[in-house]
Amino acid sequence: MTSFNRSTSRRLKKLTQIPSVWEGDRRPLSSPNQHSDSQEKGECILWVDYSQGVVRGMDVVASDVGPEAIVRTLMRAMEHPHSPARPARPQRIVVKDREIQFYLRGVLQDLDIAIDYAPELPLIDELFRGFADILDSQTPDLPPQYAQILREKAFAIWQAAPWEFLEEQQILSIEINKWDVGTLYASVMGMLGMEYGILFYRSEESLKQFRTEVLQDEESTEHLEEAFLKQDCLFLTFESADEDEDEDEESDLADLPSSEIDPTFGNIHPLEGLRSVLYDEEALVIFVAIESLIRFIRDHRRHLHEDIFPPLSRRYRISLPQSEESTKSVAVTVSTMPELAAELEEMAGFGDDEEEIDNLDSPNFQSLQDDLIPEDSFLSLGVVSWEMLEYLRKGVTYHKAGEIKQVGDGLPVILIQTSRPKAKIVIERIEAASGLRAICFNPGADPFDGDRYDLGLLQTENGELFLFGEFLDQDPIHVEARKKWNQRCKNTKGYCGLIIAKGLTGASRGNPQLRDMMALFETRSLSPKDLGIGTLQLMPQLKFE
Repeated sequence: MTSFNRSTSRRLKKLTQIPSVWEGDRRPLSSPNQHSDSQEKGECILWVDYSQGVVRGMDVVASDVGPEAIVRTLMRAMEHPHSPARPARPQRIVVKDREIQFYLRGVLQDLDIAIDYAPELPLIDELFRGFADILDSQTPDLPPQYAQILREKAFAIWQAAPWEFLEEQQILSIEINKWDVGTLYASVMGMLGMEYGILFYRSEESLKQFRTEVLQDEESTEHLEEAFLKQDCLFLTFESADEDEDEDEESDLADLPSSEIDPTFGNIHPLEGLRSVLYDEEALVIFVAIESLIRFIRDHRRHLHEDIFPPLSRRYRISLPQSEESTKSVAVTVSTMPELAAELEEMAGFGDDEEEIDNLDSPNFQSLQDDLIPEDSFLSLGVVSWEMLEYLRKGVTYHKAGEIKQVGDGLPVILIQTSRPKAKIVIERIEAASGLRAICFNPGADPFDGDRYDLGLLQTENGELFLFGEFLDQDPIHVEARKKWNQRCKNTKGYCGLIIAKGLTGASRGNPQLRDMMALFETRSLSPKDLGIGTLQLMPQLKFE
């Protein structure tokens, strides 16, 4: 048994011993009338001065914490008690747990404090009854009868991951016509790898109004907050169960296992504000909406992956969980809304770029696009060993370019690391362009400041050119990397590769492991002469009203 250090015992014995009886106990925080798991809520340790009727110390600990915790709280109750009590040592302590009694007798044997047992602790019993009344009066986040099934449906949505192929403006209508709800308009969040969830707007007007107000002033935090609270919707969002992980702005929930994901339900209304509590009818509405959405995604997943948002509709009959409702099932129609999606895209000005890189000297060159590789990506020029290349070819999405002879230290590669959702979009866009034709480094210039660049370009099989990197021509690190790149490409007779990896916001940021690799595109390296577009110049795109 652990005991106090002698110096600690001497310090505690110097405290004035008062003729008081203290009660101490440790009990679960949950109310007897609640069905919640006390293991999750923890336990409350309480020390009170029965003689003076005051609480001297209180603490909340996890249920699996050992008996030392009750001693730590007792020490604080003696040396640093809650106001108005003063530091002191009691003459007698009473507990109602035999194990705690024997434990305290051993630990406190040098402090001249009598440790007794009593089947009841009047003051502490009264305090815990008060705690229980408060807990009983609190409204749970979800109605108890629907809590488990709603969480199950939330995790089914997480597994379905609709944000991998649906953008926020690609709205799905869910016609319910029950519980005073006509049609909900579902907006899926998550493709950008930031917030994950689904907003179920109660009206098309509320959806449009929110987007209009956000676009009017995207920089003002106060304006965004006000616009957010004016929404009229139910919501399901996903957060990290680890609070520290949740505070990390760079973390991507999609990289976490399901066990570390925590779904949250709630309601937003202009007159109510944000409420992370659902009442019975709201719980049934969102259950029906989520279940019908899961079925719709299951039935039309392949069509929803298409570049064009297709017109789709399907009717379902959703059985309701056991409730006081006389209705046993609800007929629901889920439909895509391509016209609304197009309208929202037009509102947001999708496709409008402030400036473009263009070359005016080459009649064969039309435009260079810079929207394929996400801006915050990690980029490196390197090499993959021949042994690792074999593992990659078997374990990731693989596009072969030809027979590559194993000469030198490996295959020269461009590695681009981003978040998983963004990586998936990059891969899909390259595949939609019939694959990758070549990788090239081409000279570029900024006529305004005189800087010269080495521009990294990807050419797809349909002839499009995409910028993947801008490197200052005189950067010594890049110059050295280019020398190695050129030599390795010479060894492989021009063969090279592009690797797309996830994990930018995880522990492997900047150093992706094999498990982070998502795709390998083998291709050829082109010289600027072979590409034949000359020096590219950065030119502003002027717009005239």
